[in-house]
Amino acid sequence: MNSPTSQLLDGFLVQCQQRVNQSLHRQLEGDFTSVILRDAMAHACLDGGKRIRPVLVYGSVQAVGGDLDWADNAACAVELMHSYSLVHDDLPAMDDDDLRRGKPSLHKAFDEATAILAGDALQSLAFQLLAEPVAAINSDTQLKMVQILAAGAGFAGMAGGQSLDCEASGQQLDLTSLETLHRSKTGALIKASVQLGALCCPQLQDAEMIALQDYAEIIGLAFQVQDDILDVTGDTETLGKPQGSDKELDKATYVSLLGLEAARSKAAELSDVALESLSSFPASADPLRELAAYIVNRIN
Repeated sequence: MNSPTSQLLDGFLVQCQQRVNQSLHRQLEGDFTSVILRDAMAHACLDGGKRIRPVLVYGSVQAVGGDLDWADNAACAVELMHSYSLVHDDLPAMDDDDLRRGKPSLHKAFDEATAILAGDALQSLAFQLLAEPVAAINSDTQLKMVQILAAGAGFAGMAGGQSLDCEASGQQLDLTSLETLHRSKTGALIKASVQLGALCCPQLQDAEMIALQDYAEIIGLAFQVQDDILDVTGDTETLGKPQGSDKELDKATYVSLLGLEAARSKAAELSDVALESLSSFPASADPLRELAAYIVNRIN
């Protein structure tokens, strides 16, 4: 993943990435009404991406004593949802970015209309997959999972955060407003990923879910702080997307408000707080612990 990882986390990342990649390929096989639409969907979600959100799904089900097999559909669903959000985020009406995951953005590789439709189809497929029967998960829990993903992606989550981001372009936000924006735009789907993973385990306890939600909310912010840092310190080739786009779009960031070094300190502090949230968990939560450090030390 082109960033420093421990041997434990590296092995877990590879395992999770392989699982979700296989699931994504299966979803895009078979007959499609439009071959162009299928190819566009594949362009958006295959062969690229860190797969952080699926890894969080798998890490959470393992942390509470569940089997990774139970979480395959949920992991694939959150990656489909994330991919849809990137497709729409890159559109000329939004961030107007030409590069994503080291290759042309979908509207550049195809066209704007196809990009919009592919994003819509990826989102629909996420819910379709999450609603498919899984032996270990009862129907009431599945309904709750669908509701969680919808809330994480909807007006009170990712879409709402994107709207705030568009409204804030060119404006000077304070730190509280910036945090509110990113709890929705970035943090909501990260939190949903952790919640979905935990719910895949029938033996989940309420106290475990509360602790995991605390963890997820903190690393969601940490992830965004590090993204803001990398927009300043990274390069386009390593990032796989245009470096410096936040400044070009005149967006408020943690770096613009705090300064680079203070933003780095903020990220490290958030990582430490996230680790505290997992203090009651056994070694099965170690991948989540290591992921908290990885998120604020990654280089892409």
